[in-house]
Amino acid sequence: MTHVFHRHTGARPPIAARGEGAYIIDATGKRYLDGSGGAAVSCLGHSDPDVTRAIKDQADRIAFAHTGFFTSEPAERLADRLIAHAPEGIERVYFVSGGSEAVEAALKLARQYFLEKGEASRTRFIARRQSYHGNTLGALGTGGNMWRREPFAPLMVETSHIAPCYEYRGRAPGESSEDYGLRVAGELETELTRVGPENVIAFVAEPVVGATLGAVPPVPGYFKRIREICDRHGILLILDEVMCGMGRTGTLFACEADGLRPDIVTIAKGLGAGYQPIGAMLCSGAIYAAIEQGSGFFQHGHTYIGHPVACAAADVVVEKLTDGGMTARAAKMGARLGAALEAAFGQHPHIGDIRGRGMFRGLEIVEDRATKAPFAPERGINKALKSAAFEAGLICYPMGGTIDGRQGDHVLLAPPFIIDDAQIDELVDKLDTALRAVLP
Repeated sequence: MTHVFHRHTGARPPIAARGEGAYIIDATGKRYLDGSGGAAVSCLGHSDPDVTRAIKDQADRIAFAHTGFFTSEPAERLADRLIAHAPEGIERVYFVSGGSEAVEAALKLARQYFLEKGEASRTRFIARRQSYHGNTLGALGTGGNMWRREPFAPLMVETSHIAPCYEYRGRAPGESSEDYGLRVAGELETELTRVGPENVIAFVAEPVVGATLGAVPPVPGYFKRIREICDRHGILLILDEVMCGMGRTGTLFACEADGLRPDIVTIAKGLGAGYQPIGAMLCSGAIYAAIEQGSGFFQHGHTYIGHPVACAAADVVVEKLTDGGMTARAAKMGARLGAALEAAFGQHPHIGDIRGRGMFRGLEIVEDRATKAPFAPERGINKALKSAAFEAGLICYPMGGTIDGRQGDHVLLAPPFIIDDAQIDELVDKLDTALRAVLP
Protein backbone atom coordinates (compact mmCIF):
# COMPACT_ATOMS: atom_id res chain seq x y z
CA MET A 1 0.00 0.00 0.00
CA THR A 2 1.30 3.43 -0.93
CA HIS A 3 -0.19 6.89 -0.66
CA VAL A 4 2.31 8.37 -3.11
CA PHE A 5 0.79 9.48 -6.41
CA HIS A 6 3.36 7.79 -8.66
CA ARG A 7 3.81 8.77 -12.31
CA HIS A 8 2.04 5.60 -13.42
CA THR A 9 -0.81 4.38 -11.27
CA GLY A 10 -0.09 0.72 -12.03
CA ALA A 11 3.60 0.95 -11.19
CA ARG A 12 5.32 0.29 -7.89
CA PRO A 13 8.88 1.44 -8.51
CA PRO A 14 11.69 0.13 -6.31
CA ILE A 15 12.91 2.32 -3.50
CA ALA A 16 16.15 4.16 -4.21
CA ALA A 17 18.05 3.55 -0.97
CA ARG A 18 21.43 5.15 -1.65
CA GLY A 19 23.75 6.48 -4.30
CA GLU A 20 27.34 5.56 -4.97
CA GLY A 21 29.12 7.47 -7.70
CA ALA A 22 27.53 6.56 -11.03
CA TYR A 23 25.22 4.00 -9.40
CA ILE A 24 21.86 4.00 -7.64
CA ILE A 25 21.24 1.11 -5.24
CA ASP A 26 17.70 0.05 -4.39
CA ALA A 27 16.35 -1.27 -1.08
CA THR A 28 17.10 -4.88 -2.09
CA GLY A 29 20.73 -4.07 -2.82
CA LYS A 30 20.46 -4.18 -6.62
CA ARG A 31 22.82 -1.75 -8.36
CA TYR A 32 21.80 0.32 -11.39
CA LEU A 33 24.31 2.16 -13.57
CA ASP A 34 22.76 5.59 -14.12
CA GLY A 35 23.26 5.83 -17.86
CA SER A 36 20.97 8.83 -18.26
CA GLY A 37 21.64 10.81 -15.11
CA GLY A 38 17.95 10.35 -14.34
CA ALA A 39 16.85 12.85 -16.99
CA ALA A 40 20.29 14.34 -17.70
CA VAL A 41 20.42 15.64 -14.13
CA SER A 42 23.08 13.82 -12.11
CA CYS A 43 26.19 15.15 -13.83
CA LEU A 44 28.39 14.60 -10.74
CA GLY A 45 26.97 11.24 -9.74
CA HIS A 46 25.12 10.47 -6.54
CA SER A 47 27.62 10.84 -3.70
CA ASP A 48 29.69 13.99 -4.13
CA PRO A 49 30.92 14.90 -0.64
CA ASP A 50 31.68 18.56 -1.44
CA VAL A 51 28.13 19.28 -2.59
CA THR A 52 26.51 17.51 0.34
CA ARG A 53 28.83 19.36 2.75
CA ALA A 54 27.79 22.69 1.24
CA ILE A 55 24.13 21.78 1.74
CA LYS A 56 24.67 20.88 5.38
CA ASP A 57 26.78 23.96 6.09
CA GLN A 58 24.25 26.32 4.53
CA ALA A 59 21.32 24.67 6.35
CA ASP A 60 23.19 25.24 9.60
CA ARG A 61 23.49 28.97 8.78
CA ILE A 62 20.09 29.75 7.26
CA ALA A 63 17.90 27.48 5.17
CA PHE A 64 15.32 29.94 3.82
CA ALA A 65 14.79 33.67 3.46
CA HIS A 66 12.08 34.97 1.13
CA THR A 67 13.47 36.98 -1.80
CA GLY A 68 10.78 39.61 -1.26
CA PHE A 69 12.84 40.63 1.76
CA PHE A 70 16.39 39.28 1.41
CA THR A 71 19.07 38.03 -0.92
CA SER A 72 21.64 35.49 0.26
CA GLU A 73 25.38 34.98 -0.02
CA PRO A 74 25.03 31.69 -1.96
CA ALA A 75 22.67 33.28 -4.50
CA GLU A 76 24.99 36.25 -5.05
CA ARG A 77 28.03 33.99 -5.32
CA LEU A 78 26.36 31.58 -7.75
CA ALA A 79 25.08 34.41 -9.95
CA ASP A 80 28.58 35.90 -10.15
CA ARG A 81 30.03 32.52 -11.10
CA LEU A 82 27.42 31.89 -13.82
CA ILE A 83 27.79 35.34 -15.37
CA ALA A 84 31.57 34.97 -15.43
CA HIS A 85 31.10 32.01 -17.79
CA ALA A 86 27.90 33.08 -19.59
CA PRO A 87 27.55 33.88 -23.30
CA GLU A 88 28.28 37.42 -24.47
CA GLY A 89 25.72 39.98 -23.31
CA ILE A 90 24.15 37.84 -20.59
CA GLU A 91 24.37 39.83 -17.35
CA ARG A 92 21.59 38.82 -14.92
CA VAL A 93 20.40 35.59 -13.29
CA TYR A 94 16.89 34.87 -12.00
CA PHE A 95 16.85 31.73 -9.86
CA VAL A 96 13.91 29.31 -9.81
CA SER A 97 13.35 25.71 -8.71
CA GLY A 98 13.46 23.77 -11.99
CA GLY A 99 13.41 23.76 -15.75
CA SER A 100 9.73 24.40 -16.39
CA GLU A 101 9.82 27.35 -13.99
CA ALA A 102 12.88 28.70 -15.80
CA VAL A 103 11.10 28.59 -19.15
CA GLU A 104 7.94 30.18 -17.70
CA ALA A 105 10.09 32.99 -16.31
CA ALA A 106 11.76 33.44 -19.70
CA LEU A 107 8.44 33.66 -21.56
CA LYS A 108 6.99 36.16 -19.10
CA LEU A 109 10.13 38.29 -19.02
CA ALA A 110 10.22 38.38 -22.82
CA ARG A 111 6.62 39.58 -22.95
CA GLN A 112 7.18 42.17 -20.23
CA TYR A 113 10.31 43.42 -22.01
CA PHE A 114 8.23 44.45 -25.02
CA LEU A 115 5.50 45.92 -22.81
CA GLU A 116 8.14 48.10 -21.16
CA LYS A 117 9.21 49.21 -24.66
CA GLY A 118 5.64 50.04 -25.66
CA GLU A 119 5.27 47.14 -28.13
CA ALA A 120 2.14 45.54 -26.70
CA SER A 121 1.17 43.93 -30.02
CA ARG A 122 3.86 41.29 -29.50
CA THR A 123 1.99 38.31 -28.06
CA ARG A 124 3.21 35.26 -30.00
CA PHE A 125 6.10 32.83 -29.73
CA ILE A 126 7.59 30.69 -32.46
CA ALA A 127 9.21 27.37 -31.57
CA ARG A 128 9.91 24.07 -33.30
CA ARG A 129 8.04 20.85 -33.78
CA GLN A 130 9.38 17.96 -31.70
CA SER A 131 10.73 20.31 -29.05
CA TYR A 132 10.12 20.09 -25.31
CA HIS A 133 10.30 23.09 -23.01
CA GLY A 134 8.59 21.91 -19.82
CA ASN A 135 5.27 20.80 -18.39
CA THR A 136 3.79 24.01 -17.00
CA LEU A 137 1.17 25.46 -19.33
CA GLY A 138 3.23 28.24 -20.87
CA ALA A 139 6.25 26.00 -21.42
CA LEU A 140 4.06 23.15 -22.67
CA GLY A 141 2.28 25.47 -25.08
CA THR A 142 5.58 26.67 -26.48
CA GLY A 143 6.91 23.14 -26.85
CA GLY A 144 6.20 21.15 -29.98
CA ASN A 145 5.68 17.66 -28.59
CA MET A 146 2.20 16.70 -29.77
CA TRP A 147 1.77 13.78 -27.38
CA ARG A 148 2.37 16.00 -24.35
CA ARG A 149 0.40 18.96 -25.74
CA GLU A 150 -2.78 17.28 -26.95
CA PRO A 151 -4.70 16.75 -23.67
CA PHE A 152 -4.12 20.35 -22.57
CA ALA A 153 -4.25 22.15 -25.92
CA PRO A 154 -7.50 24.04 -25.12
CA LEU A 155 -5.72 25.71 -22.19
CA MET A 156 -2.69 26.93 -24.13
CA VAL A 157 -1.79 30.17 -25.82
CA GLU A 158 -1.32 29.95 -29.57
CA THR A 159 2.24 29.23 -30.67
CA SER A 160 3.65 28.70 -34.15
CA HIS A 161 5.87 25.68 -34.76
CA ILE A 162 8.37 25.31 -37.58
CA ALA A 163 10.50 22.32 -38.56
CA PRO A 164 13.26 21.15 -36.25
CA CYS A 165 16.85 20.94 -37.43
CA TYR A 166 16.76 17.14 -37.65
CA GLU A 167 19.32 16.17 -40.27
CA TYR A 168 18.84 12.39 -40.10
CA ARG A 169 15.28 12.67 -41.36
CA GLY A 170 15.07 16.16 -42.81
CA ARG A 171 18.03 16.59 -45.16
CA ALA A 172 17.13 15.87 -48.78
CA PRO A 173 19.24 13.60 -51.04
CA GLY A 174 22.04 15.64 -52.58
CA GLU A 175 21.55 18.52 -50.15
CA SER A 176 24.57 19.56 -48.08
CA SER A 177 24.30 19.88 -44.31
CA GLU A 178 24.81 23.63 -44.59
CA ASP A 179 22.15 24.07 -47.26
CA TYR A 180 19.75 21.96 -45.23
CA GLY A 181 20.35 24.14 -42.17
CA LEU A 182 19.73 27.34 -44.12
CA ARG A 183 16.55 25.88 -45.60
CA VAL A 184 14.97 24.92 -42.27
CA ALA A 185 16.17 28.13 -40.61
CA GLY A 186 14.39 29.97 -43.42
CA GLU A 187 11.10 28.62 -42.12
CA LEU A 188 11.42 31.12 -39.27
CA GLU A 189 11.50 33.99 -41.78
CA THR A 190 8.49 32.53 -43.59
CA GLU A 191 6.47 32.20 -40.39
CA LEU A 192 7.39 35.71 -39.25
CA THR A 193 6.14 37.04 -42.58
CA ARG A 194 2.91 35.07 -42.21
CA VAL A 195 2.01 36.22 -38.68
CA GLY A 196 3.70 39.65 -38.83
CA PRO A 197 7.01 40.15 -37.03
CA GLU A 198 5.49 43.01 -35.04
CA ASN A 199 3.30 40.40 -33.31
CA VAL A 200 6.11 38.02 -32.31
CA ILE A 201 7.99 38.08 -29.01
CA ALA A 202 10.67 35.44 -29.49
CA PHE A 203 11.90 32.27 -31.10
CA VAL A 204 12.45 29.46 -28.59
CA ALA A 205 14.77 26.51 -29.24
CA GLU A 206 16.97 23.89 -27.58
CA PRO A 207 20.55 24.17 -28.91
CA VAL A 208 20.77 20.36 -28.79
CA VAL A 209 17.30 18.81 -28.71
CA GLY A 210 16.90 16.47 -25.76
CA ALA A 211 14.05 14.26 -24.65
CA THR A 212 11.75 14.50 -27.67
CA LEU A 213 14.28 13.90 -30.47
CA GLY A 214 17.15 12.26 -28.61
CA ALA A 215 20.30 14.44 -28.51
CA VAL A 216 19.96 16.03 -31.97
CA PRO A 217 22.56 18.76 -32.57
CA PRO A 218 22.16 21.52 -35.18
CA VAL A 219 24.00 21.44 -38.48
CA PRO A 220 26.72 24.07 -39.09
CA GLY A 221 25.35 27.53 -39.83
CA TYR A 222 21.78 26.84 -38.70
CA PHE A 223 21.79 28.95 -35.56
CA LYS A 224 23.87 31.70 -37.16
CA ARG A 225 21.04 32.20 -39.66
CA ILE A 226 18.42 31.97 -36.87
CA ARG A 227 20.24 34.74 -34.97
CA GLU A 228 20.36 36.90 -38.11
CA ILE A 229 16.61 36.48 -38.69
CA CYS A 230 15.79 37.33 -35.08
CA ASP A 231 17.93 40.47 -35.23
CA ARG A 232 16.46 41.54 -38.58
CA HIS A 233 12.92 41.43 -37.21
CA GLY A 234 13.63 42.62 -33.67
CA ILE A 235 12.52 39.44 -31.92
CA LEU A 236 14.29 37.77 -29.01
CA LEU A 237 16.16 34.46 -29.13
CA ILE A 238 15.42 32.27 -26.12
CA LEU A 239 17.60 29.18 -25.76
CA ASP A 240 16.36 26.33 -23.61
CA GLU A 241 19.42 24.64 -22.13
CA VAL A 242 17.58 22.97 -19.28
CA MET A 243 18.67 19.52 -20.47
CA CYS A 244 21.64 20.19 -22.76
CA GLY A 245 23.37 22.90 -20.73
CA MET A 246 25.72 22.99 -17.74
CA GLY A 247 28.53 21.01 -19.33
CA ARG A 248 26.36 18.21 -20.71
CA THR A 249 27.43 18.71 -24.33
CA GLY A 250 31.08 19.46 -23.54
CA THR A 251 30.84 23.22 -23.01
CA LEU A 252 29.29 24.88 -19.96
CA PHE A 253 26.56 26.47 -22.07
CA ALA A 254 25.58 24.32 -25.03
CA CYS A 255 25.32 27.35 -27.34
CA GLU A 256 29.06 27.99 -27.02
CA ALA A 257 29.78 25.27 -29.58
CA ASP A 258 27.84 27.23 -32.21
CA GLY A 259 29.16 30.65 -31.22
CA LEU A 260 25.61 31.65 -30.45
CA ARG A 261 24.49 34.73 -28.51
CA PRO A 262 21.06 34.33 -26.88
CA ASP A 263 18.98 37.10 -25.37
CA ILE A 264 17.64 34.74 -22.70
CA VAL A 265 18.89 31.28 -21.74
CA THR A 266 17.36 28.80 -19.31
CA ILE A 267 19.24 26.19 -17.27
CA ALA A 268 18.33 23.61 -14.61
CA LYS A 269 18.97 19.83 -14.27
CA GLY A 270 22.78 19.79 -14.24
CA LEU A 271 22.86 23.14 -12.44
CA GLY A 272 22.00 21.39 -9.19
CA ALA A 273 23.21 17.95 -10.32
CA GLY A 274 20.22 16.47 -8.50
CA TYR A 275 21.39 17.52 -5.05
CA GLN A 276 18.82 20.30 -4.74
CA PRO A 277 15.94 21.46 -6.97
CA ILE A 278 17.14 24.57 -8.78
CA GLY A 279 16.99 26.24 -12.17
CA ALA A 280 17.74 29.67 -13.55
CA MET A 281 16.75 32.09 -16.26
CA LEU A 282 19.60 34.31 -17.47
CA CYS A 283 18.98 37.44 -19.53
CA SER A 284 20.90 40.12 -21.37
CA GLY A 285 21.81 43.42 -19.86
CA ALA A 286 19.55 45.15 -22.40
CA ILE A 287 16.49 43.23 -21.23
CA TYR A 288 17.28 43.91 -17.58
CA ALA A 289 17.79 47.61 -18.36
CA ALA A 290 14.33 47.83 -19.97
CA ILE A 291 12.76 46.59 -16.72
CA GLU A 292 15.04 48.72 -14.55
CA GLN A 293 14.33 51.90 -16.50
CA GLY A 294 10.62 51.11 -16.86
CA SER A 295 8.41 49.66 -14.14
CA GLY A 296 11.41 48.48 -12.11
CA PHE A 297 9.60 45.27 -11.21
CA PHE A 298 9.48 41.88 -12.90
CA GLN A 299 5.87 40.81 -12.51
CA HIS A 300 6.65 37.22 -11.65
CA GLY A 301 7.88 35.11 -8.75
CA HIS A 302 7.67 31.91 -6.71
CA THR A 303 8.08 31.31 -2.99
CA TYR A 304 11.25 29.22 -3.22
CA ILE A 305 13.21 31.20 -5.84
CA GLY A 306 16.81 31.88 -4.87
CA HIS A 307 16.66 29.27 -2.10
CA PRO A 308 19.93 29.60 -0.12
CA VAL A 309 20.53 25.87 0.32
CA ALA A 310 19.82 25.15 -3.35
CA CYS A 311 22.11 27.98 -4.42
CA ALA A 312 24.88 26.79 -2.08
CA ALA A 313 24.73 23.33 -3.63
CA ALA A 314 24.64 24.67 -7.20
CA ASP A 315 27.57 26.99 -6.55
CA VAL A 316 29.77 24.01 -5.71
CA VAL A 317 28.42 22.14 -8.75
CA VAL A 318 29.26 25.01 -11.13
CA GLU A 319 32.68 25.43 -9.53
CA LYS A 320 33.37 21.76 -10.26
CA LEU A 321 32.05 22.10 -13.81
CA THR A 322 34.33 25.07 -14.51
CA ASP A 323 37.45 25.37 -12.34
CA GLY A 324 37.21 21.72 -11.38
CA GLY A 325 37.42 20.59 -15.01
CA MET A 326 34.28 18.44 -15.09
CA THR A 327 32.94 20.07 -18.27
CA ALA A 328 36.23 19.30 -20.01
CA ARG A 329 35.91 15.75 -18.70
CA ALA A 330 32.37 15.54 -20.15
CA ALA A 331 33.80 16.44 -23.56
CA LYS A 332 36.61 13.89 -23.28
CA MET A 333 34.55 11.02 -21.89
CA GLY A 334 31.67 11.94 -24.19
CA ALA A 335 33.94 11.31 -27.17
CA ARG A 336 34.88 7.97 -25.62
CA LEU A 337 31.20 7.12 -25.13
CA GLY A 338 30.37 8.12 -28.70
CA ALA A 339 33.15 5.92 -30.07
CA ALA A 340 32.01 2.98 -27.94
CA LEU A 341 28.44 3.36 -29.18
CA GLU A 342 29.60 3.51 -32.79
CA ALA A 343 31.77 0.43 -32.34
CA ALA A 344 28.95 -1.57 -30.74
CA PHE A 345 25.93 -0.35 -32.69
CA GLY A 346 27.20 1.42 -35.81
CA GLN A 347 26.19 -1.54 -37.97
CA HIS A 348 23.25 -2.72 -35.88
CA PRO A 349 20.33 -3.58 -38.16
CA HIS A 350 17.91 -1.59 -36.01
CA ILE A 351 20.01 1.46 -35.06
CA GLY A 352 19.51 4.08 -37.74
CA ASP A 353 21.43 6.99 -36.26
CA ILE A 354 23.90 7.61 -33.42
CA ARG A 355 24.21 11.29 -32.57
CA GLY A 356 24.92 13.88 -29.92
CA ARG A 357 27.63 15.96 -28.31
CA GLY A 358 29.71 15.41 -25.21
CA MET A 359 27.98 13.33 -22.58
CA PHE A 360 24.65 13.66 -24.40
CA ARG A 361 24.04 10.86 -26.89
CA GLY A 362 21.05 9.44 -28.72
CA LEU A 363 20.39 6.29 -30.73
CA GLU A 364 17.42 6.21 -33.09
CA ILE A 365 15.80 2.79 -33.40
CA VAL A 366 14.38 1.74 -36.77
CA GLU A 367 12.82 -1.35 -38.25
CA ASP A 368 14.76 -0.92 -41.50
CA ARG A 369 18.10 0.92 -41.71
CA ALA A 370 17.97 1.36 -45.47
CA THR A 371 14.57 3.07 -45.57
CA LYS A 372 14.71 4.53 -42.03
CA ALA A 373 11.23 3.07 -41.49
CA PRO A 374 10.29 3.10 -37.79
CA PHE A 375 8.70 0.28 -35.86
CA ALA A 376 4.93 0.49 -35.52
CA PRO A 377 4.04 2.51 -32.41
CA GLU A 378 1.90 -0.39 -31.23
CA ARG A 379 5.09 -2.40 -30.68
CA GLY A 380 5.98 -0.10 -27.78
CA ILE A 381 9.69 -0.51 -28.49
CA ASN A 382 10.79 2.36 -26.27
CA LYS A 383 8.82 1.12 -23.28
CA ALA A 384 10.09 -2.43 -23.71
CA LEU A 385 13.66 -1.16 -23.98
CA LYS A 386 13.38 0.89 -20.80
CA SER A 387 12.08 -2.14 -18.92
CA ALA A 388 14.72 -4.51 -20.33
CA ALA A 389 17.54 -2.09 -19.55
CA PHE A 390 16.27 -1.57 -16.01
CA GLU A 391 16.13 -5.33 -15.53
CA ALA A 392 19.74 -5.52 -16.72
CA GLY A 393 20.77 -2.85 -14.20
CA LEU A 394 20.93 0.13 -16.52
CA ILE A 395 18.99 3.38 -16.24
CA CYS A 396 18.49 4.95 -19.68
CA TYR A 397 15.94 7.29 -21.23
CA PRO A 398 14.02 5.77 -24.17
CA MET A 399 11.19 7.76 -25.76
CA GLY A 400 8.60 7.24 -28.48
CA GLY A 401 7.10 9.60 -31.04
CA THR A 402 10.55 10.69 -32.20
CA ILE A 403 9.47 11.52 -35.75
CA ASP A 404 6.13 13.24 -35.35
CA GLY A 405 4.87 12.70 -31.80
CA ARG A 406 3.53 9.25 -32.65
CA GLN A 407 6.01 7.32 -34.80
CA GLY A 408 9.61 6.55 -34.03
CA ASP A 409 11.72 5.42 -31.06
CA HIS A 410 15.03 6.51 -29.61
CA VAL A 411 17.07 6.08 -26.47
CA LEU A 412 18.84 9.00 -24.79
CA LEU A 413 22.04 8.52 -22.81
CA ALA A 414 23.36 11.18 -20.43
CA PRO A 415 25.57 9.54 -17.80
CA PRO A 416 27.40 11.36 -15.00
CA PHE A 417 30.58 13.12 -16.05
CA ILE A 418 32.50 11.06 -13.47
CA ILE A 419 31.92 7.85 -15.47
CA ASP A 420 35.11 5.90 -16.21
CA ASP A 421 36.18 3.71 -19.11
CA ALA A 422 35.05 0.47 -17.46
CA GLN A 423 31.62 1.96 -16.72
CA ILE A 424 31.25 3.11 -20.33
CA ASP A 425 31.90 -0.48 -21.37
CA GLU A 426 29.35 -1.65 -18.78
CA LEU A 427 26.79 0.84 -20.11
CA VAL A 428 27.25 -0.36 -23.70
CA ASP A 429 27.14 -4.03 -22.68
CA LYS A 430 23.93 -3.59 -20.70
CA LEU A 431 22.32 -1.56 -23.47
CA ASP A 432 23.26 -4.35 -25.90
CA THR A 433 21.65 -6.87 -23.55
CA ALA A 434 18.44 -4.82 -23.49
CA LEU A 435 18.38 -4.36 -27.27
CA ARG A 436 18.84 -8.10 -27.78
CA ALA A 437 15.93 -8.79 -25.43
CA VAL A 438 13.63 -6.37 -27.25
CA LEU A 439 14.87 -6.83 -30.84
CA PRO A 440 16.01 -10.48 -31.06
